[in-house]
Amino acid sequence: MSLPIMDEEFMSNPYPAYDALQSKGSVHRMLLPSGLKVWAVVNYEEARVALSHPALSKDIDTSVQLGYFDREMSEGGTPRLEHSSVGRHMLNMDPPDHTRLRKLVNKALTARSVKKLEPVVEAISTELLDAAERKAAAEGGVVDLVEEYTAQFPVRVLGQLLGISEEHFPVLTGLTAAIMSNDNENAGPNMARFGQHIGEMIQLKRAQPAEDLVSALIHARDEEDRLSDVELVSTVFLLVVAGYETTVNMIGHGLRALLNHPEQLAALRRDPSGIPAANEEFLRYEGPGNRATLRFATEPFELGGVTIGTGEYVSVLLGAANRDGAQFGCPHQLDVTRSTAGHLGFGHGIHYCVGAPLARLEMEIALRHLLGRFPDLELAVPDSELKWRKSFMMQGLESLPVRLHKN
Repeated sequence: MSLPIMDEEFMSNPYPAYDALQSKGSVHRMLLPSGLKVWAVVNYEEARVALSHPALSKDIDTSVQLGYFDREMSEGGTPRLEHSSVGRHMLNMDPPDHTRLRKLVNKALTARSVKKLEPVVEAISTELLDAAERKAAAEGGVVDLVEEYTAQFPVRVLGQLLGISEEHFPVLTGLTAAIMSNDNENAGPNMARFGQHIGEMIQLKRAQPAEDLVSALIHARDEEDRLSDVELVSTVFLLVVAGYETTVNMIGHGLRALLNHPEQLAALRRDPSGIPAANEEFLRYEGPGNRATLRFATEPFELGGVTIGTGEYVSVLLGAANRDGAQFGCPHQLDVTRSTAGHLGFGHGIHYCVGAPLARLEMEIALRHLLGRFPDLELAVPDSELKWRKSFMMQGLESLPVRLHKN
């Protein structure tokens, strides 16, 4: 059995395919677009189990060395692996290495630490919306919020957190988009370029350290020997890619969902204190990631009525699990007042998104500013005309044309 064809219809609405899979079972043998054979997990209960199962490892390098990757790659497939210069980060590790690297960044990304960034994040959002409003006024009232706001907002916040100056933004965001696309053939070269650029940034930062996370990581490398050179580059790579890509998509999805549900939009305008809870529903309803990163079985085990063999790969389809009717009533309905406890938008277990507090802050500020500042905000094109990026890894809009004010 192969995955559904990822055409425009699938990209914009994969949920009918997920429903069909769930009706036939929790775990299915499938092919990723690269040609890699995986067990795809589509139901909520089994997804939570898989995301924290002790027999599933995230150390993909080891699986490659043991020959599992070549064994599970179908004939004619296009292998896709993270380049060695950027692949040694916590998301590709098991304890104790995972624990060691996560501790190095966790302090800067706790809810308390992130709260200190709030004035800076507010100022960045306001500045970008000022510019978007000027552009809309000059161009007939319509503006692409992806181009003018959601694609710029998180990278500028990351710049403040990590200590990355603006001249690096176009390179980093461009390479992130390329890596997250379905271009498997060029994924390796693009990651190598990414790693080289980060290495150059680190050298500049070594010469001029500051009070930022990259400087702290360099200190941990050079003065305390708590991570290697490749782990340093890989950790910065992960922070940029995950911190940028997920937030771009989160804000776009949340706003689109509200614009298509005017009664719920009106309720949040009346009571903006509901925005944080609504954001959790957006993460459940249409999260930024289609699937979790790969895991492989270190020993045989049972999951959802099937036996996962040693060396076989498991892919948790987060979008399917978060629309499982056995866990969330009326799963295809947006309800910003529902309890979303346990949603998998940020994952589960020890690999739960380390940047979740920052992402939540950015999304809260973005929606609070957009809803409060533009009471007549509406889509400028029918929802059916919105274009989706061609990526099985991430779920994101190419553009979001909106009208900020009524004519």
